[in-house]
Amino acid sequence: MKIGELASATATKVETVRYYEKIGLLPQPARTSANYRAYGSDHLARLSFIRRARDLGFTLEAVRELLTLSDDKAQSCEAVDVIAQTHLTEIDRKVADLSALRTELSRVIGSCRHGTVADCKIIETLGPR
Repeated sequence: MKIGELASATATKVETVRYYEKIGLLPQPARTSANYRAYGSDHLARLSFIRRARDLGFTLEAVRELLTLSDDKAQSCEAVDVIAQTHLTEIDRKVADLSALRTELSRVIGSCRHGTVADCKIIETLGPR
């Protein structure tokens, strides 16, 4: 399949496919006699893996590690578990940060007296202290 077909099949932009090739996440495909990239089912499976991992928020470096680990089916999945747990811990930290941010913003909005901008508590909170 051509690059556009691969991109479409995985809901990935063509530029992203090229980028993944450039950084080594996706192997370089063979070329047709007309010098078009020719992707196979292995490329499709690997790009689908990358896309799913990225959709779950894994960094490109974590995706690279997961791909390397997935290439050796006989090894223990302990290293995979560590990568996933580390990512989950980071997600939990971000959720806590967002929750605190939401609480603060809700408090600021709740302090609004619906007066003029000159008396606006939201504008006052955003200004220099």
